[in-house]
Amino acid sequence: MSPLRDRLRETIALEGPITVERYMSLCLGHYYATRDPLGAAGDFTTAPEISQMFGELIGLWMLEVWNGMGRPAACRLVELGPGRGTLMADLLRATRLLPDFKAAATVHLVETSPSLRGRQQAALASSGFSVAWHDRVEDVPPGPTLLVANEFFDALPVRQFVATERGWCERLVGLDGERLIFGLRPEPEPALGKPLKPGDILEWPGASIDVMGELARRLERGPGAALIVDYGYWGPAFGDTLQALRKHKPVDPLEDPGEADLTTHVDFHRLAQAAVAGKARAHGPGTQGGFLRSLGIEARAATLKARATPAQAADIDRALARLTEQGPTAMGDLFKVLAVTHEGIEAVPGLPALSPSS
Repeated sequence: MSPLRDRLRETIALEGPITVERYMSLCLGHYYATRDPLGAAGDFTTAPEISQMFGELIGLWMLEVWNGMGRPAACRLVELGPGRGTLMADLLRATRLLPDFKAAATVHLVETSPSLRGRQQAALASSGFSVAWHDRVEDVPPGPTLLVANEFFDALPVRQFVATERGWCERLVGLDGERLIFGLRPEPEPALGKPLKPGDILEWPGASIDVMGELARRLERGPGAALIVDYGYWGPAFGDTLQALRKHKPVDPLEDPGEADLTTHVDFHRLAQAAVAGKARAHGPGTQGGFLRSLGIEARAATLKARATPAQAADIDRALARLTEQGPTAMGDLFKVLAVTHEGIEAVPGLPALSPSS
């Protein structure tokens, strides 16, 4: 039995049904504060856990962008939601190719989970870089910034609205006896207008837009760049993308609240719009597979295989395929990559500049 379930029942009984956004926020706050969710023993696996190549190539991307920024003598190297610290550790190892960067960079991890902070500290203990932790990106000291967010925005809560004959009615989480159920707010949201097709579901990523707005303002003060990698789509689009994952298998999002990973697909169009509205420049998005291939992942795999055992070489081939494989549900296509930069940075490796009309 989920320890969060009773608290949710009490809240709903006292206050009435709550929004999907609030439900996700409460569940994810409990979930990440109480466990390490990554790896075979956890609930999901991310790209850095699949292969060191992922983080190494992002490290080289950072070096190229740092050069393009004029090689500032002090640079904040920031990661949002750094998991076990695997991505940052691999990234830092690649940046050792340029000693001037190591002298300039300080590492800043935006992480609220005590459990994961401990894993990150262990992963980076021998990196040779100064590392600081923050609860919010706003707490990272100002200055030139290089930021990465891998599978961060998918875990930010969203509001959901369902198209009805009355208009767009917000989806809520309520009670049927002791059971959590979905329902609708009776009054429609007038600001959304009249829906075209009853039954459509609109997801509004307000938290993601707020975070991107903060990043854009930081980058506008610049110089700097942010690299966002996540699974998602280029909107606008309709559909219910809320999903729960436990022990690497889909489960009911309302079952055992706080005990499964809750995510939604990222609307990269809205992220790009928020970045541009904040006076930043957007690049991409591209697919993860295309981005990694453009950075040379196949050549890196060949280099690793040259000094690997046959079993290790087979593992490298499997990791390469998993990270870059094409298809609507394959990681290489489902995951997208978006870069957001100071307006003065006109180009970044692996991604085209976003057209102003997009």
